[in-house]
Amino acid sequence: MIKTLQWLGLTILLSIPLVFNMLPLEVLKLKTFDALIPEQLGSGYFTTLDITEEDIQTEGGYPLPRQRLAEIHMELLHKGARGVGYVISFSEPDRFGGDEEFANVLGLYPSILSMFEYNNNKFPKTEGTVILGDDIGGYELSGVVENLDLLKSKATQGIASAPIDVDGLVRRLPLLMRTPDGWVASFGTQVLKVLAGADTYVIKTNENGLEEIRVRGLPSVPVDSLGRKWISWVDTPSTTLQTMDVKDKFVIVGVTANGVMPQLSTPVGLLEPHKIQAALAESILIQNSPYVPDYSLAVEMLIFSLSVACIWLVLNVFGITLGLVLAGTIGALTAFSGYYLIQRGILIDVSWSLISQFVTASVAFYLNYRTQFKLRQQIKKQFEHYLDPAQVKRLQDNPELLKLGGEKRYCTFLFTDVRGFTAMSEKLDPQDVTYVMNKTLTVQQKAVQKHGGMVDKYIGDAMMAIFGAPLDLEGHEQKAVDCAIDIQEGMITLNEELIAQGIDPIAIGIGIHSGEAVIGNMGSESRFDYTAIGDAVNTAARTESACKEAGHDLLITQVTTVKCSNVFKVLKPIPVKGKSEPLKIYTLLYSTV
Repeated sequence: MIKTLQWLGLTILLSIPLVFNMLPLEVLKLKTFDALIPEQLGSGYFTTLDITEEDIQTEGGYPLPRQRLAEIHMELLHKGARGVGYVISFSEPDRFGGDEEFANVLGLYPSILSMFEYNNNKFPKTEGTVILGDDIGGYELSGVVENLDLLKSKATQGIASAPIDVDGLVRRLPLLMRTPDGWVASFGTQVLKVLAGADTYVIKTNENGLEEIRVRGLPSVPVDSLGRKWISWVDTPSTTLQTMDVKDKFVIVGVTANGVMPQLSTPVGLLEPHKIQAALAESILIQNSPYVPDYSLAVEMLIFSLSVACIWLVLNVFGITLGLVLAGTIGALTAFSGYYLIQRGILIDVSWSLISQFVTASVAFYLNYRTQFKLRQQIKKQFEHYLDPAQVKRLQDNPELLKLGGEKRYCTFLFTDVRGFTAMSEKLDPQDVTYVMNKTLTVQQKAVQKHGGMVDKYIGDAMMAIFGAPLDLEGHEQKAVDCAIDIQEGMITLNEELIAQGIDPIAIGIGIHSGEAVIGNMGSESRFDYTAIGDAVNTAARTESACKEAGHDLLITQVTTVKCSNVFKVLKPIPVKGKSEPLKIYTLLYSTV
């Protein structure tokens, strides 16, 4: 439950930038598209004519006289141009009086003049459009600066607009723009319309806004709700006034001389407006030219949610090593899916999903590490006083060896008790009682650890030890008997020390029994201990309690003796509470140790 809540909280937190399209994420998304969108080949239908710095000097300055432009226009047509477009504003009369001559040549072949967006609330004549769906969405035009009436009467006009994205780069250009009276086409779109000989645009809309725009005679162009087309930055050929290599090309004329036309920032560098409009015309003709579909956010959210959930799941179910391998595989598949879609022109971003996967993996790794660390500390705290340090280290390195929830295991249980403890307590000072008991229990604890057992608990002057848990212990029956022998030998040495100090010797009773018991953490939610409960534990305790009655300090049940190599002496069976038959018990005749 806790891990589920952690996952939900983390997922909600990570989804916020994606849902609200926060600025840093939008910039990252745009940069990712810039890096992965494939280069496209030009259509071969267009060329740009650059009026360079040298041309300006040769012609005597800028602007060029309209009469000179008329000569250039005729020369382009004579050299085989299919039409000419000017990404230059002609809003003011020519100072040399060449407007009429220029207007005459504009009408000879398809010609397009550009208008530039300007917030003056003045709008040109609208284009003929057919709208399939509701008339909603679109890029709102704030006004334009038109060309002279004389010139625009002989040519078609288009808007040379270049809106920027949040990072200041030009990537998406509107094909059509909305005015209070209807729709006006961009310069690049008008070029295609003129070449196709069409007279109307077909606009398809959906509930979000624009969906497709089509020039009659050409394939539909997917656009966003504002009618914008993602530009493929095709390397359109360019020519100069000296070469004029324009045969069978539509020529887009612009100025590259310094300080005349502004250069605009694009993902491929600074470009002049006429080159941007040429890229727009090229992009319209590219069938798999990139676009952002209306369902992009839904797909991105789906990829994000599924991949983050899978990362969390594999790291929490399959462990660190296999989990990291699977998480890496999920990340690689996510990256490949994003790359695959972008290469086919569908701009679905997975960069945030990849970042979220990394964050999720890091959090899951940290939480697992913290859990493992707390578990190791818990294991150390629970067992460092009862197990050999090597066994504690083994449990810390492999916590899965310890089923903390409880399990049924076949083990051997050893109980000890100090004989005459009450009488001794009455004769000695409290500090002497403590000294004797600490010495006695230390002898027992060292013997248990030596033979791979675990001191489960001390109960006053008694001790309970387990052989075979929490770690598997091969031959735990034999090791428990060997431990009992070491305890007896250790007590002989300790009693010699006590007698030398004037303290009466200590007698220890030991009972051993093997059987199944439930072993694990027992207790309340706030206080628990690793211990064993069950009939086998009770039988071992009662075996030890029978030592005084049987007249021996070590009693071992039959189920344990059959697995040991020692020589045992059969004793009279003892009745045990809860059992219908007396319990067969043995003691050591002599030891092979």
